[in-house]
Amino acid sequence: MLNTIKALFFSLFVSNSASATNVEPLKILFIGNSFTHMNDMPTMLQNMANKGGQNVIIEKNTQSGASCRVHSQRQDMYEAINSRNWDYVILQGYSRELSFSKEHIDTATVPFIKQITDSIFANNACTNVLFYMTWGYENGFLDREEVNTYEKMTDSIEVGYQYIGEKFHFPVVPVGMVWKHVKELSNIDLYAPDRAHPSKDGSYLIATTFYNSIFNESNEHVFTNTISDNYAEIIKKEARVYVQTHRQKYHLDRNKITIKSWISKEGEYMVYYKSSYNDSLKIKWIFGDGKQSTDRIGTHEYKKSGSYVILVVIEDDCGVRTFEKLVHFARPEKPTKNKKRKPKYNLNNPKKI
Repeated sequence: MLNTIKALFFSLFVSNSASATNVEPLKILFIGNSFTHMNDMPTMLQNMANKGGQNVIIEKNTQSGASCRVHSQRQDMYEAINSRNWDYVILQGYSRELSFSKEHIDTATVPFIKQITDSIFANNACTNVLFYMTWGYENGFLDREEVNTYEKMTDSIEVGYQYIGEKFHFPVVPVGMVWKHVKELSNIDLYAPDRAHPSKDGSYLIATTFYNSIFNESNEHVFTNTISDNYAEIIKKEARVYVQTHRQKYHLDRNKITIKSWISKEGEYMVYYKSSYNDSLKIKWIFGDGKQSTDRIGTHEYKKSGSYVILVVIEDDCGVRTFEKLVHFARPEKPTKNKKRKPKYNLNNPKKI
């Protein structure tokens, strides 16, 4: 197991209208069960990414009811892992698998996660592994007293995912916690009829939480053929707020590039840039206006309005990787003077002027 995860987080913040592309598409593989493939959730995420201007390829390899142990025995899973040099592999086990004690997890789950992740890194040592935190059943799991309510089960699952996240030094995508907040704050039914699997609204929540976690920006696009606009707005807001305020807790800020552009009140064309690749050997920012920087964090001012391609070149143990971002600064419009219009009639003498 790698002590330092060579993640490929491509995260771009933009406050004005700018599209985002990276030189090579991000390649994302989901490994999971029906909590992943229900309602074709990975395709929902692919559609969100396409609409959001992200250059990404998303695939899945799933088996209903599979635990990490079952995953580790699936030849088709290993074939999927070896089919591409994945930037992300997202691992989701059985829904109750991580609701047990840490001692149970150490024997029933940890060895199989290690077997799977060893194969991931054998294929590509720079793959970033994310754990997919699930949620509690609506009425909990009645056969075990310690998780026989929704609240107990949800809390136990969160503890379990945080435990393996720390043990393996992998980020955790807190779907279960976003689910909890939306459930508490709205009447959106996130559950399928079995009250365990996600409904279409639930799958939309899952995809939106992954979008926020991976790209570090909110999903602004609504698919009205999937869920209602009102429900989508609630889900988007809660996912954005929860993920943004808990990025450090779940280690979602490891190895990412952040670029934010804006026009100041004084009319300055500004870019904030930051690299969280703490193990990088070299970094170069090329701003597209003849200026460069080798700082990990800073701001850059453009002298003229227009469109600029920012290139980021990172060199680390994984080699040299290049990202690009298009930012656009529109020239502010001059305020128009409101001219007083002459009245058609003299108010003192109601006769045409």
